[in-house]
Amino acid sequence: MLIDFHTHIFPEKIAGRTIEALIKGIKTVQGEDYENRDGSPLAFRPATLAGLLASMEKSRVDMSVCLPIATKPSQTESINRFAETVRNEKTLSFGTLYPTDPDRDRIIDDLAARGFRGIKLHPQFQQTFADSPEIISIVRRCAELGLLVVFHAGMDIGLPPPVYASPERIRRLADRTGGENIICAHLGGWQMWDEVEKRLVGTPVVLDTAFVRLFISSEQAKRIIRTHGARKILFGSDSPWEDPADTLKFLLSLGLTDEELMLITRKNAEKLLGLTV
Repeated sequence: MLIDFHTHIFPEKIAGRTIEALIKGIKTVQGEDYENRDGSPLAFRPATLAGLLASMEKSRVDMSVCLPIATKPSQTESINRFAETVRNEKTLSFGTLYPTDPDRDRIIDDLAARGFRGIKLHPQFQQTFADSPEIISIVRRCAELGLLVVFHAGMDIGLPPPVYASPERIRRLADRTGGENIICAHLGGWQMWDEVEKRLVGTPVVLDTAFVRLFISSEQAKRIIRTHGARKILFGSDSPWEDPADTLKFLLSLGLTDEELMLITRKNAEKLLGLTV
């Protein structure tokens, strides 16, 4: 069984233009000529539920976790209503909220009551530092209610500095909250993996493998996984930005043991999602 813990979808009516806007952001930051160096498309599938399900079948992914992002408080409820519809035997979605929303405690309580397993925060889009009082409060409240908190971590390919969720800031957040319910995307900090090794490796936070294969050396990826421990690593692709088949191929190329691969691709996710007895 393969569980992809990091995917994105949007409602049908806005999916196309949302991806267009995000690609425009990538080319603004990276340059108009920017392309993936392996020749793969910047977005390999339609960013809809149907597109996700089709790609899962092709890539033999058994379950995907969708991670929505509220970029302003007024979006929160409509996004979470859509996220509620993404519940079947193959997909589920976390909820979201805007970190500085004064109504955040009520929103978190409501998400827990509605059966969500966690929330996604993207400090870069939400322009809130990961070690801010607001996010510390959110992580603590989620921990009380048994909710996971997934963070975009490190730089963002389509957004300029400053870096709102650097490994250093996430380490401070983990120190203040315990860190057991924190999941950091992109192996703890996109394009900041030296700092990940200094600040986050060995802490309680969980890391995912999303959108790293074209940017990190195999040696460093394997070292982070081994030193941090395979029990704290999740398979994630960042689909539609990366095909999970490519993510899996990269993971298989690292020379990990069968037990490590089973933990990363299935067992850890099953435990966090409450899928195991």
